[in-house]
Amino acid sequence: MHIPQNLLDGSICPATAVVGGLCLAGAALAAHRSVEKPRPLRFAAITALIFAAQMMNFPISGGTSGHLLGGVLASALLGVPFGVLAVALVVTIQALVFADGGLTVLGANVLNMAVLGAGLGGLLRLELLKRLPAGGSRVWIATGLASWVSVMLAAMACAIELALAGVLPLEQVVPAMLGVHASIGVGEALITCAALALLDRPATVGAASASRGFAVPTLAALLIALCLSPFASPLPDGLEAVMAHYQVLHEAAPLFVTPLADYQVAGIAFESLSTGLAGLIGVVLTFLTAGALALPLTRARAA
Repeated sequence: MHIPQNLLDGSICPATAVVGGLCLAGAALAAHRSVEKPRPLRFAAITALIFAAQMMNFPISGGTSGHLLGGVLASALLGVPFGVLAVALVVTIQALVFADGGLTVLGANVLNMAVLGAGLGGLLRLELLKRLPAGGSRVWIATGLASWVSVMLAAMACAIELALAGVLPLEQVVPAMLGVHASIGVGEALITCAALALLDRPATVGAASASRGFAVPTLAALLIALCLSPFASPLPDGLEAVMAHYQVLHEAAPLFVTPLADYQVAGIAFESLSTGLAGLIGVVLTFLTAGALALPLTRARAA
């Protein structure tokens, strides 16, 4: 659901950048004040896993594909404030290094996928956990429903932004975006529940299972990026499919040349190897950047 370069223009870009930036500042403040924090290595590992998982497009009906947004998963594993920061970091690295989502629309992509997907989606999951009857299925119902809603929230926000920018009328773009992303949201729910079942372990400061808390997601991220990402579905994602249907999808020249554009390493002719190496570089870069981001937040709490 990454909005490409120059698909939005006018005041919508600075407006979403300001709103997204303010929300990220609020998430950082909430993370700083949080009582329970993920360890820096845990935060780095989960963030890297979200990056790798977003490379794996899965096919849905109508010649369209989707990929994990990972907002509810990040918030469930890290806490909502850290989940927002994790997804925002992934989206930023994708735009700056891989030309996945334009720089001028970075604010909109962060707002849609991090603030709404991880923020509101994560808060919805917590609210559902409080309200649903106790039982073994409560966690999975809350997680699955919140995951599906998070995709629909992001799709709705994207549709409204496209309408405000004059790309498509609201009465056309809203049902089109919600229709295609309803199916993608089902995939999001299933993947999130499966990943949470595998990765949900105590990971706060002082937890005994710290090594497992970052080793398993790190290995999973490396495996997905290096070995599985070359086999991701080549079909257009939900946003691309809608834009192509209405013939408003166009390629725009990037503001600058990114080193690993389209998840390819220049000079490597074998596409699968090039994609795998680009994914591996992205996982390592995301892990290191996320770890550096988490260190001062965690240290400030410990002090």
